[in-house]
Amino acid sequence: MPRSTIARIDLQALRHNYALAQKLAGSARAMAVVKADGYGHGIRPVALALAEMAPKYAVACLEEALAIRDAGLRQPVVLLQGMHEAGDVRDCSAHDFEPVLHCSTQLNWLAQSESRPEFWLKVNSGMNRLGFRPAELPEVMAAIDAMGARSRLLGFVTHFACADDPASARTAEQTECFVRGTAAWPDLMRSVGNSAAHFLPDQPLFDWSRPGIMLYGGSPSLGKIGPELGLQPVMTLEAPLLSTRIVKAGEAVGYGSAWVAERETLMGMVAIGYGDGYPRHAGTDTPAAVRGQRIRLIGRVSMDMLAVDLTNAPDARPGDAVELWGRTVGVDEVAACANTISYELMTGITARVPREYR
Repeated sequence: MPRSTIARIDLQALRHNYALAQKLAGSARAMAVVKADGYGHGIRPVALALAEMAPKYAVACLEEALAIRDAGLRQPVVLLQGMHEAGDVRDCSAHDFEPVLHCSTQLNWLAQSESRPEFWLKVNSGMNRLGFRPAELPEVMAAIDAMGARSRLLGFVTHFACADDPASARTAEQTECFVRGTAAWPDLMRSVGNSAAHFLPDQPLFDWSRPGIMLYGGSPSLGKIGPELGLQPVMTLEAPLLSTRIVKAGEAVGYGSAWVAERETLMGMVAIGYGDGYPRHAGTDTPAAVRGQRIRLIGRVSMDMLAVDLTNAPDARPGDAVELWGRTVGVDEVAACANTISYELMTGITARVPREYR
């Protein structure tokens, strides 16, 4: 029998979160961001679960877009990184993919291709990763007109650097830069809204928003956890309790003897570790739960196991399911203890952990 370490995926919670994203987007339409294998939840089941709600999907690259087509879905798919080689232009055209072009090389590939997919332009409004600077747009638009591709251009995209921080002025500055840079082409659509932007008061989201982490129940906002924003957890990560024992005062547990009992403690071992994608840097006091009671990790996380303090759950027995994150323990809480973000935790769960969908 396989061990019972598992990631349970609640597709109804996913749909709830998408509905909230669309509500917060107002008059904008929400394209569902399902890149990175649906943020670790499985791109095919995630996309299928949203098929009757989402008018458009967004992914990072061509292979992710093809996975959506392999699932039998026909909605347009936005490729946020655009094309990675010249031949991708033909594939985008054949499959109704909408690449986001961000550099002159991609423009040249488009010009040299006989097929012309609908596409977007990436505007660098201050993130300084990808995109054309606003001052470059007149020249870019002239090149698009010269190749006869203007009718295939859908609009402009930008990405916010600090939307997770409501106190930051950067989002307003980027919005102003984007609006000013694209003002000469009011007939084209605009998209700016990542998950965090949905929760900023008075933030315009224009024509299309792009909810990502919020679809999966993770918080995109500093100082907030998902449930505080009305989001429901989609993934519950569980592993079985392997054993329990009494650790005497003065005894240490695990590698490096990183935790030493100050008093006699009921300790349990759980069948999950960094080999499954659980964060190695989640140390003592990181929350977990068993039988509905919150407990804590103690000592170092090993490749295949971790230790927990069962003082708050004295009735726990080997075989009980331990929740590492889910409805009792939020993934954002665990991320904070591991000095990371929920995005990394969800996408980091390895193939060794099966996904179960309901």
